[in-house]
Amino acid sequence: MSEQTVVEIYTDGACKGNPGPGGWGALLIYGGHQRELFGGEADTTNNRMELRAVIEALKVLKRPCQVRVYTDSQYVQKGISEWIHGWKRKGWRNSQNEPVKNADLWQQLDLAQSQHQMEWRWVKGHAGHEMNERADQLANQGVALITA
Repeated sequence: MSEQTVVEIYTDGACKGNPGPGGWGALLIYGGHQRELFGGEADTTNNRMELRAVIEALKVLKRPCQVRVYTDSQYVQKGISEWIHGWKRKGWRNSQNEPVKNADLWQQLDLAQSQHQMEWRWVKGHAGHEMNERADQLANQGVALITA
């Protein structure tokens, strides 16, 4: 596929207290177009918001795409590209044979990504990366929706 067919997605999650009110944000870029998404939940965790950001962004895509996700969450990046295979083999149990935390969202993310050609990239958070900073702002807008 050519570079024009790549959808770039920048995501972030935020939580005021952990658990507490949280928000997620996503910035989608495709062919010179941008779309911003955000939302929030009253009682959640930062990891759940990081996952929700990617899930909600992938839900917007109407057909299979080549997708490049940028996240500052190693939990998301390693979870979806490394750890998930073992969790699925073990019936959504971790290496200590305990239920995987946030299995409901991991399963939603696994399904959402299955129709796309995915590439997962980790970026350092709060390091001045313009698109990551915008995703962080969107996630905080999600928190503001809940706490207003």
